[in-house]
Amino acid sequence: MLISYKYRAYPDATTEARLDTALDTCRWLYNKLLEECNTARENGSSLTMRGMQARIVTLKEENPFLKDVYSKVLQMVNYALWSNIRALSQTKKRGRKIGNLRFKSASRYRTLNYNQSGFKIDRENSRIAFSKIGTIPFTMHRPYSGKVKGILITRSGDRWYVIVQGEQEVSVSKREGRSVGIDVGLDSFAVDSDGMVIENPRFYEYSRDRIKKLQQSVARKQRFSQNWKKAKKNLEKVYDHITNQKNDFLHKLSRRYVDTYVAICVEDLNVKYLKENGTSRGLRRSIHSASWGRFFSYLSYKAASAGTNFIQIDPRDTTQMCSNCGSIVKKDLSVRVHECPYCGFVADRDYNAAVNIHRVGMEQPFEPVETMPLHHISVVQVLSMKQEAPPESAG
Repeated sequence: MLISYKYRAYPDATTEARLDTALDTCRWLYNKLLEECNTARENGSSLTMRGMQARIVTLKEENPFLKDVYSKVLQMVNYALWSNIRALSQTKKRGRKIGNLRFKSASRYRTLNYNQSGFKIDRENSRIAFSKIGTIPFTMHRPYSGKVKGILITRSGDRWYVIVQGEQEVSVSKREGRSVGIDVGLDSFAVDSDGMVIENPRFYEYSRDRIKKLQQSVARKQRFSQNWKKAKKNLEKVYDHITNQKNDFLHKLSRRYVDTYVAICVEDLNVKYLKENGTSRGLRRSIHSASWGRFFSYLSYKAASAGTNFIQIDPRDTTQMCSNCGSIVKKDLSVRVHECPYCGFVADRDYNAAVNIHRVGMEQPFEPVETMPLHHISVVQVLSMKQEAPPESAG
């Protein structure tokens, strides 16, 4: 299992200039390889990932500036391109209408990938030496673990980060303790089968007015002028702040569940499909803002490292089924209370779904469900938990 640990990096002016140059070089290579792929396709021929890898060698002879970037980083540019090509192909096979891959602008290419080699970590002094870049100090607020398989250097606004990817073994499963089912939603972020209701933080919604003003400020400026760059940087800072708030909330909530239960059951939702096929723009935006997929990802890798069993079930009928008797009780999304006309069971709609998720995940038979008062957990209560430095799943 590959786990990524993200740390703030602090390159000096000289090193930052090298990083910017390396990013621009990798962006040029990405666009060049994409251009050659497009030209080959238009001419009725096809290229392969291995063939394009060999093409990098000849490009380095034709364009000596490519030699200023570590060779494995250039190879990972080609890998990223072909990963995007495969993803586009899979989307087309699913019947979706697709366009062509876009060329990368300077603002859209932000990461250097040192895979397997080209770096040396000094843990004692919190510094990493990168081939053809230099040594970069970083803040190791939480030690990484496992064998390091690679390091990413990424830029976000005017900040730099290093992401250390460590390979870890899956822990032995816990044998004793409680299990839980979790139903995610938009009214509340989550409701579980123990009756806990987690408030939806809505970080993006609370910042929408500020974002709108900053977007208008960017639009009024002459593109690429100093004022335009300054306004764009202010906008990026707000988005970064929202992302950090969201990640902090999701990391702490997922940690709470993993530390409390031996088994966690959730629905196997196709979040991407839900986002793309929402009935309204507001619904699609709310689903995106909720970040259910990221929450499940955090639960999954934390559970694997802690020996907690993470179970995903078919979401069909979890909301419509009565958790007390198993009857199907149809109800619209606007109906927030489950009332079964067959057995008389009445419960919060999301709590009823969470009980069903738990029962299916743990393969338990139907049995009478005790109605319990739901206890609400605020965003402040989640965020007040012990700070956890956020590792992130890397596949």
